[in-house]
Amino acid sequence: MRRFLAAALLAACHALAGAQDYRIEQVEPPFWWTGMAHKRVQLMVHGRQIAELEPSLSYPGARIVDVARVANQNYLFITLELAADVAPGTATLRFQRGARVLAYDYRLLARAEGSAQRSGFSAADVIYQLMPDRFANGDPANDNLPDMRERADRKGGSGRHGGDIAGIIKHLDYIAAQGYTMLWPTPLLESNMPQGSYHGYATTNHYRVDPRYGSNDDYLRLVAQARARGIGVIQDVVLNHIGSAHWWMADLPTPDWINHQGHFVPTQHHRVAVQDPYAAAEDKRNFTAGWFVEGMPDLNQRNPYVANYLIQNAIWWIEYAGLAGLRVDTYSYSDTAFLGEWSRRLMQEYPKLNLVGEEWSPHTAVVAHWQAGTRNADGYVSHMPSMMDFPLADSLRRALAAKEGDEVGLTELYETLSQDHLYGDAGKLVLFEGNHDMARLFSVLHEDQQLYRMALAYVLTAPRIPQIYAGTEIQMSSTVKGRDDASYRRDFPGGWAGDKVDAFSGAGLSAAQLSAQAYLRKLLNWRKQQPVIHHGKTMHFGPEHNTYVYFRYDDSKKVMVAINKNRSETALPTARFAEMLDGVAAGVDVVSGKRYPLAGELRLPPRSVLVLELQP
Repeated sequence: MRRFLAAALLAACHALAGAQDYRIEQVEPPFWWTGMAHKRVQLMVHGRQIAELEPSLSYPGARIVDVARVANQNYLFITLELAADVAPGTATLRFQRGARVLAYDYRLLARAEGSAQRSGFSAADVIYQLMPDRFANGDPANDNLPDMRERADRKGGSGRHGGDIAGIIKHLDYIAAQGYTMLWPTPLLESNMPQGSYHGYATTNHYRVDPRYGSNDDYLRLVAQARARGIGVIQDVVLNHIGSAHWWMADLPTPDWINHQGHFVPTQHHRVAVQDPYAAAEDKRNFTAGWFVEGMPDLNQRNPYVANYLIQNAIWWIEYAGLAGLRVDTYSYSDTAFLGEWSRRLMQEYPKLNLVGEEWSPHTAVVAHWQAGTRNADGYVSHMPSMMDFPLADSLRRALAAKEGDEVGLTELYETLSQDHLYGDAGKLVLFEGNHDMARLFSVLHEDQQLYRMALAYVLTAPRIPQIYAGTEIQMSSTVKGRDDASYRRDFPGGWAGDKVDAFSGAGLSAAQLSAQAYLRKLLNWRKQQPVIHHGKTMHFGPEHNTYVYFRYDDSKKVMVAINKNRSETALPTARFAEMLDGVAAGVDVVSGKRYPLAGELRLPPRSVLVLELQP
């Protein structure tokens, strides 16, 4: 993170005598903390011929326990051990060869009070996912910068549009008012790629926020201002790969830092091979060692220095920025043993934090493999608290988009939920209606207002942690056939000066969009106050006659959710639900406030979903 560290390097690295032949360009992590559960930190020191020097340290409670020299003489890997009682301060590392000496002042910071016991996101939260480049442009001055390869091009579907951290901060009140308690921006780290850099999944510097989004300090300001509004921030992390313009690629530490010795070999995406009892070893190797695309070199986490680097980088951002959790991109593509250790180390450091991984599979068993607590046939032990629930999200979309009279639709949704016994803890999974990689929900559901409401009601009342993609609240649309990222990632209206439609204020939205926005806001804010939805038990009844009914309940409250896909009013005999309705006289719909008697039968309006608070 060259510019980010430039000032620190000038202050911290000073020649004591004749060190003109040597220099330090990077030290990562740039600083660390006292009082961490894991008492060692590995420093990557990068500079011309730095391996020719011998490092030493004199600081109470801190000592060098290992110095590793690798194939590239421009790197040293120094492991520091920090005693439990080491005091915060500046530990001066000396690098010496004969009379030639460099010194580097390495800071040890005090942890924020309660940092280790911070709470992560849970089923009491709802996550708002957004793409920073496509959400709001709060600072047009950073759209184009001299040292950034790609220029802004708002007209291009794969170009940078100029959204930034300042734009997110500007609209935090909108996010809070809608009822969200967690914010997941797609990656904000530097992605200084020549094209397609807007999505952020091709990191070129692990310790620097992309300056087109703002600075590291701006990121801290975002987290602080979000927290002041009751919103936590989840960082999007990429462990599997980097961008081909990463500074490492010009000076690799070791020949095996990148899989396949730095040569492009594509993955064939055989994700089931990781746990398939019949899998060929080559398929397993290809899945985790193959590259996503040529512009995204695949990291070799079997290299212990790579593994330590990635573990420490994740911890560094949690501690530095005060994060509420991490979302991990392309989770299963990384080395399997590494993922077990990565998740273990993070949960050791933050036992109450939440981490969620992306495993894009429609199969419950494939996703369950990666969650903590799952009993895997191959003996694999994960410490990952949560995974994205692709199987249930996929079933939900198919169930509601199914043709008229297709009973398989709702039954598939019911049966997918019934497989929760395969997970270590299904209630910790993140269920979503859509994301930046998928066709927009409203379009998938044929732009049907009622199917749209059914989907949102399900996501917000199912036994899961819900996530909503920015723009869903105003029924943003996309193409539905093939892969069309540009259509999934259109700009949020109102985020740019001169936009004719402003979804933040409502100006220019259609009556249907305003109604959709109000509907979701009502459900979100109701949900915030409902422990029965956050932590209650679930009972569902097999779909019949194109309807599906389930209950969330605890010792003090019951909520009944009834979905009717029929285009006519449908009467449900309530005797079937006697297990849940004993002593119940009626239910009040949380959106409309209308009271529905439950004696004998429940008359469901056509093409509707009711979320009923049950009353004696």
